[in-house]
Amino acid sequence: MSKVKNIIWPQVFLFGDSITQYSFQAGGWGSEIANRLARKCDVVNRGLSGYNTRWAKLVLPRLLPPSLSNTTPAAVTLFFGANDYSLQDKNPQQHVPCEEYTDNLKDMVKYLNSAGVSNDKIIFITPPPLHEESWEKECILKGCCLNRLNTVAGQYAQACVQTAGQCGVDVLDLWSLMQKDGQDFTIYLSDGLHLSVKGNQFVAEHLWGLLESRVGDLPFILPYWADVDNKNPEYSLLCD
Repeated sequence: MSKVKNIIWPQVFLFGDSITQYSFQAGGWGSEIANRLARKCDVVNRGLSGYNTRWAKLVLPRLLPPSLSNTTPAAVTLFFGANDYSLQDKNPQQHVPCEEYTDNLKDMVKYLNSAGVSNDKIIFITPPPLHEESWEKECILKGCCLNRLNTVAGQYAQACVQTAGQCGVDVLDLWSLMQKDGQDFTIYLSDGLHLSVKGNQFVAEHLWGLLESRVGDLPFILPYWADVDNKNPEYSLLCD
C-alpha cells in the first residue's frame, strides 16, 4: 500500500460584504453554490457585513495568507460596492470615492496574484440595483435618512465592470442584468438593498455560469460508496 496522503480540498473563496455574508442562509446563493460543489470543493464564506473595499483590502491578506499555498483557491469572488457607494454626506463611515473603489479592487487583484491566484480564477460581482423607496424605510427605522441612490450604485457597478476589463478578470454585472429590458428588479431585493429568495437564485444561476468552467469538472473526492471494496476498504479509501 502506498503512503497515505492528506486530502486537500479545492476551494471557492467568496469575499464580500453582507450580501456575501448572508449568502449561506437558507436559500442563499453561496449555499446553492456549495451544494452544487459538494464532494468536489469547499466553498468558503468570508463575507463581512458593512465592509467596504478600503477595509477589505487591508484584511484580505489575513484571510487568505500566501503561506496557504497548498490551498490556493480554484476561484475567488470579489463582491463589493454596496457600502462603498453610500452617500458621503449621509454615510461617511462606509463611503469610499469611486476612484478609490476601483483602485482598491485592483489592489486586491494584485494581492491575489501574489498569493498564487491567477486572473482567470477571479470574478468580480457588481452591487445589485437599489430600490430607494424600500431602503429608505429601512433607514428611517434605523433613525437615519436615505443614504444610497440607485444612480450612484450604477456608477460604481460600471466602474467595477471597467476595472474587471482592465485587470483581465470576469465580472457578473448584477446592476445591469437585474434591470435588463426594464424588468421589475424589486423582486430580487428583500429590503431594497439585500437579496430576496429570487435574488439569491438569480445570483446563484448567473455565477454558476461563470464558475462551472473553472470548477464544474472537478472530480468527486473519495470513492462513491458502492465502489468501496468491502473486503479491503483500506485499499479503496487510503490509496491514491
